[in-house]
This record gives sequence, structure tokens and C-alpha cells, in this order.
Amino acid sequence: MAENDLIVLQEAQAYVTDLLQNNLSKSIKFHTLQHTREVVAACEKLADHYQLPEEDRFPLFLAAWFHDTGYTGGIARDHETVSIQLASDFMQTKGISEEIQKRVRGCIDATRMPQTPSNTTEGIICDADLFHLGTDSFKEKTRLLREELREFGGTDFSKKEWWKSNVQFLEGHKYFTNYGQEILQPVKEAHLAEIKAKISNDMKPEKEKEKKPKDKEKKEKDKSPEELQLIADAKRKKEKEKESERGIATVFRIVAQTQTSLSQMADSKANILISVNSIILSIIISTLLTKLETYKNLQLPVILLVAVCVTTIIFSILATRPNVTSGTFTKEDIEQKRTNLLFFGNFHKMNLHDYDWAMTELLKDRDYLYGSIIKDTYFLGVVLSKKYRFLRIAYNIFMYGLILAIIAFTLAFVLPQPEVYAAG
Repeated sequence: MAENDLIVLQEAQAYVTDLLQNNLSKSIKFHTLQHTREVVAACEKLADHYQLPEEDRFPLFLAAWFHDTGYTGGIARDHETVSIQLASDFMQTKGISEEIQKRVRGCIDATRMPQTPSNTTEGIICDADLFHLGTDSFKEKTRLLREELREFGGTDFSKKEWWKSNVQFLEGHKYFTNYGQEILQPVKEAHLAEIKAKISNDMKPEKEKEKKPKDKEKKEKDKSPEELQLIADAKRKKEKEKESERGIATVFRIVAQTQTSLSQMADSKANILISVNSIILSIIISTLLTKLETYKNLQLPVILLVAVCVTTIIFSILATRPNVTSGTFTKEDIEQKRTNLLFFGNFHKMNLHDYDWAMTELLKDRDYLYGSIIKDTYFLGVVLSKKYRFLRIAYNIFMYGLILAIIAFTLAFVLPQPEVYAAG
């Protein structure tokens, strides 16, 4: 994505964040800044999944930021029109082309219920807007939406009315992307089956509801085969997701342990070289330097050995020398997922409050968490590569230098030396 587009997206994020934080009614519980951020994240995920071209990502992400800003107008009905107007005003101030503006307006308008996307980009934002229907956060999101409808929309649903409304909505909804149809749809259908089961159980006579089933088979008889199949499929999917997460955690743990062991091994090898060469230098300084005037044939071998030892120590120190970064980050860095909070060098100068907030944001976003672990693993690998490169140079210098020094000492003792006659 072009640098100018990234700048505009950052400015759009700042503008929408300020708008929703300061102008959104407190009675709005679902269509909040958090929901907008989740929709943007879902758009990014779907765009990556489909390898969406860069020229399509900019209008998609811009529309995602603005799609619910119309709620700041104080009315839920036709809020898309207000969102389009706010987005248009913003884009005009940034000098965005009419073609891009038209695509952004189309994406926002496509989220109007019932959703009517006309192309892939509009289909992605529609599925991102209702991404939660196919996730484990469905119950919490519907609870927030019910509160919003009661406090902001003035509509108070009874429990049964709310269930029926959810059934009607879920049955009438469809995902437009293959990702939504293959990954999100089965979970959504499981939620639908669960709600239908609640309605069915609620309609039974009180005496029948008070009876406790004698065993698990009797409980399952209350559900239709289709409902049981959907629930079973959802359970299997959740189990697969748990197994997948356990597998991912195992891979990260093994890689971390391996890299830590390699780092410790490199430090240990460097420490050995430093110790050995320090001892050799101590012996040379205390024993041989005082005798070089007498044994001039040893001057060259001693100088060579000293140079080898000093150079080896320097490269060994370079292999173990730590490199600490600035240790600060900004709120924007966290929101844009640019900072790896798993490395102490990125936060050691921050106060506890800011670090606590940043870690909370990290743990709430699984993609951000996994991304941070991947980055941490990668950069630790880069550090290891540097360590072992310096360590290899140090060992080569020590090995070949020691060989040359031994040859030099041998020649110094074997070759005949000129006789020195004292005067008189």
C-alpha cells in the first residue's frame, strides 16, 4: 500500500477514534469504537486470506473505519447515510480521487440491512461487520446489542421475543465470502440451533420443564436430529480449534526452548574463549615480556600470539554484547500492532499503567498475540545468527592464529640464532 494511503488511514483512524469517543451516546453498547476496531481487524484478516490487491485494501479499510460513524448522529435508522456523508467530507479534505470515494461509499452502503454487496470488496466488509455471528463472542455481542436497543432504540424485548428475533435474523443472514461460508457459517448455525432449542424448551409445560431427565439420552431426545447434528459439528469444530491452538502453543514453546538453549550455548562458548585467552595473555605478560630483550628470537611469535588472543577476546565479547532498544512505544503503535510487547527492550522505559493497558490489548487480540510471538521468534533468530557469526570468527581466529603462533615459536627455537659477543 502506498505511503500516502497509509498516512490517510492513520488519520482516518485518529479522526474516527476521536469522533466515537466524544460524540457517541453512552447508551450505545454494541456499535462502539471497539466494534469498529473489530470490523477493521476482520477486514484485514479477510483481505489477507484472499490476498486482496493493494488498490482494493485502501477503500476497504477506509470504509471499515467510517461504516458506523453515523451513530454519532443520534439515530440508528439510516445511520449508513450519515456515515457516508462523514466519510465523504473526510475524503474531500484529503484530496482523495472521486473513484476511491465512490468505492468507499459503496462499501459503507453495502452494510445496510439487508446487506447487498455488489463485488468482492463489499462482500468482505459485509462479512466483517457480522463476523461475530460465527464466533464464540456471539452471546456477549447479542447481549450488548439487546442493551443498546433497549437504551438507545427504546425497544425492550422480552426473553422469548429476543430469541425469536435472533432466529429470524440468523435464518435470513448469509455470508458472502468463502471464508465466511466455510469457517463462520457452521458456528453460526450452531448458535441458531441452540437458540431454537431454548425456544422449544421454553414452550413446554411447566411440569414437563421441571422434570429432570434420567440420563443423557433423554436430554438428547428433546432436540431434533438436525439440531443435534449442528451442535455436534460445532463441538467438533471447537475441539479442533482447541487442538490447533494447543499444537501452535507447543510449536512456539519448542522453538523458544531451542533458541534459548542455543543462545546459552553461544554465551558459554564465548565465555570459554574469553577465559582461555585471558589466561594466555596473563602468562605472556608475567613471563615472556620481561625476557624479550634477552631472547629477541621470541619477539615475533609473542606479538603474534598476543594479537591472536586480543582479537579472539574482542570477537567473543561482540558475540555476547547485549543490544537494548529505546524501550518506549505509543498508543498508536499498539493500535496498529507495530510493537512487540514480548521483548523487554520495547517497553522497559514505559510506566506500569501504559504497559498494563498495552498487554491487555495484546491478550484480547489473538492475531496480535500470535504475530508478536512470531516476531519475537524471528528477531531472536536474527540475534542468534549474529552471535554465532561472531563466535565462528572468534574460533577461527583462535584456531588458525594458535597454529601460526606455534609454528612461529617452533621456528624461533629451531632456526640458528646469531651469536652476540659482549665487548672486551
